[in-house]
Amino acid sequence: MSLKKDIVWRVAVIYLGLVVLGLAILGRIVYLQFVEGGKWEQLAVKQTLKDFVIKPNRGDILSDDGRLLASSVPYYDIRVDFHSNALNPDDFWNNIDSLSMRLADLFGDKPAYVYKSELLKAFRNKNRYYLLKRSISYRQMKALKSFPLFSYGRYKGGLIVVESNRRIRPQRELAARTIGYVTESLEGNVVGIEGAYDGALSGKIGYRLMQRLSGNVWMPVNDNNEVEPLDGMDVETTVNIDIQDVAEHALMKQLIKHDANHGTVVLMQVHTGEVKAIANLEKDKDGNYRELYNYAIGESVEPGSTFKLPVLLAALEDGAVNLTDTIDTGNGKIKFYNKTIRDTRKGGYGKLTVKQVFEYSSNVGMAKLITDHYKDHPQDLIDRLYSMGLNRKLGIEIKGEGTPVIQYPGDKYWSGISLPMISHGYEVRLTPLQILAFYNAIANNGVMVKPKFVKAIKFHGRTLKTFGTEVLNPSVCSKETLAKAREMLEGVVENGTAKNLRNNVYKIAGKTGTAQIANEKYGYRVNARVSYMASFVGYFPAEDPEYSCIVMVSAPSNAVYYGNLVAGPVFREVADKVYATNLSMQKEFLAYAEHPHFAPYCKNGKTTSLLDVLHTVNVPVSVEKKQSNIPGWSITICEDSVVVVKPLPIRQRLMPNVVGMGLKDALYLLNINGIRVDAAGWGTVKAQSLSPGSIIEKNEHVVLTMSIN
Repeated sequence: MSLKKDIVWRVAVIYLGLVVLGLAILGRIVYLQFVEGGKWEQLAVKQTLKDFVIKPNRGDILSDDGRLLASSVPYYDIRVDFHSNALNPDDFWNNIDSLSMRLADLFGDKPAYVYKSELLKAFRNKNRYYLLKRSISYRQMKALKSFPLFSYGRYKGGLIVVESNRRIRPQRELAARTIGYVTESLEGNVVGIEGAYDGALSGKIGYRLMQRLSGNVWMPVNDNNEVEPLDGMDVETTVNIDIQDVAEHALMKQLIKHDANHGTVVLMQVHTGEVKAIANLEKDKDGNYRELYNYAIGESVEPGSTFKLPVLLAALEDGAVNLTDTIDTGNGKIKFYNKTIRDTRKGGYGKLTVKQVFEYSSNVGMAKLITDHYKDHPQDLIDRLYSMGLNRKLGIEIKGEGTPVIQYPGDKYWSGISLPMISHGYEVRLTPLQILAFYNAIANNGVMVKPKFVKAIKFHGRTLKTFGTEVLNPSVCSKETLAKAREMLEGVVENGTAKNLRNNVYKIAGKTGTAQIANEKYGYRVNARVSYMASFVGYFPAEDPEYSCIVMVSAPSNAVYYGNLVAGPVFREVADKVYATNLSMQKEFLAYAEHPHFAPYCKNGKTTSLLDVLHTVNVPVSVEKKQSNIPGWSITICEDSVVVVKPLPIRQRLMPNVVGMGLKDALYLLNINGIRVDAAGWGTVKAQSLSPGSIIEKNEHVVLTMSIN
């Protein structure tokens, strides 16, 4: 074959190949255009247009009086479309300087010339979704809309406002773990009320159509959402902010004082089960106490002596013992196999009645009583405890409730020492809230109610659903046994281990507890050191209970770890606050209110202040005629239904009579006369060391005796 033919043949093959390839490409184009055209058009739209989820405003969590515990606050990202067809370049150049100055003044983060430089760069690059500022407040956003250029609106001014919400707690750490939170990851946590009522709080999502721009930036297509989100509902809780604040501060004070690891306090209304305060504080790695875990709900521990109440109730209910029965506790030690049980009192208590065994919290007495009567049939005691509901969870709506454990004869860990150990609160495990629910049942005439954290679900102020009181056990014991239980609990405060909580204003009933804390690996003693759980649980006022409360403090210092000294003061401080702010509990006030003809006791003092107070509370007042000009100071006399106000003569250089005054008025009156004062105590002045009417010498000194020292 000649060279020419060879070249022609090769060119023909290449040409034919190119023709075939061209036809194949043309065929593919025709196929894609007419056969699969619709499919690829949809994919193109999907890649450039997308429905973005718009989260609704999450509902608020409210206290029992409607104050905010958790709320969603709107924040805004500010972006600018510098490639908008409606944006006039002349408007930009005419307003750039004033806009830059206004931005610098509003945000105060950088000077105006920096803002101008950044805006110029974005304008020249025709940036369609330029991020100007992230997470600004509503006030800042409203101000920004009035700025030069931006006041022209979405298209002519290029302003794009993207709203988002941030969850805040206005009361900060107050009841933080109970209020809780919800995380958004796939393995997200749902904690506290936020988690329990997430369905109601979260509302319904909306959708907004967004267009994809270069740089993987998405911009809204329309001004409005395609599907508007529906706001979440509000949750009204049972928590009282004022009592919660007192509970947390009282607990904090004791934790710091005793260098404890953590503690919890819960206050509950007796008849409704409403939890009015729940505080959980734990020492963090920096030594600060914070709400890190909900110990009241989640920590299942050996309760120690607070478990003596259900054990003794079971024995009373079975007729095994009576309060007047006696038991010899000996020298305060008793041995069961290889386990020695001891009382806290050195040398023991000797002979005690059953009531005294409970009041003095004798471990030896409880162990002997229970083993004497149940050693041959221990299942009777456990069955009785089970019948009270102590082996079942409360079923509260907040997640994470600890599981109660009460060993049963024949179980893997049941042994010869189980019965005496259970008798004083070991080899059983309960959460603080579960213990409180049982004591609350004693205060509530035997009816065990479920602790309640939420009162109602609301939407824009309208109540959609209310939550009533749920009864878990209509009767934990008979009325006869209940009366004995209340007698014992009052005796603990009047005669026993909690006498430091006794007061003359209202009666407290309850039980102290001091339990050793077991370590899973090493038992109760770690490096020769024993850690304790100090507790007090009870109710008040004892004669007509309205509130129950439990306080538990874990691992206080070894120097002081008893329940009455560590947990008791927290209980008392919370109870005092509740009593002082709840007039329905103050019988003396009610007695006066029901007998309007009874004149109240009044201190002597400044006349105008006395009359203001008496008129404010509608107490009849009689002012002597000779006092029509109302001098500065008065004495008061109660006559039937009337308070008689008489003048108290005050003369220069003569000692005034301050007996019957409050300390504040007495100090003021004496000090303006140049008299130095010593006074100890508070209340009313009972006596003064210098007689009224005596001549005041230079640098005179007087000692006041107060009614309460």
